[in-house]
Amino acid sequence: MSVSRILKWVTGAFEAFLAIPVLGGTFIVSLFWTPLLVMLILHIVTLIMTKKDEGKTVGSVLGIITSCIGWIPGVGMIMHILSAIFLMINAAQPDNKSISNNPAA
Repeated sequence: MSVSRILKWVTGAFEAFLAIPVLGGTFIVSLFWTPLLVMLILHIVTLIMTKKDEGKTVGSVLGIITSCIGWIPGVGMIMHILSAIFLMINAAQPDNKSISNNPAA
């Protein structure tokens, strides 16, 4: 499994945690929105690694957008849910580079 797929699973899990209505919001606010900055950095790193592995970038781009507007109540929760779903769907699919390098696949 490529590094980008592992990062997609990790960021997807974090997004799913942040999407929990009361718990995720409390976690973000209690740490003064620092988790959104950390997630922004993780999504950018995931995007770079995904581009390198020629994988699908939809989840990472959506995660970047979510990190930028996640401070808005309600909208942030919906965006975290969508980001988690797209990241985990993308993580379940093999990257194009890993398919082309493996003749048995």
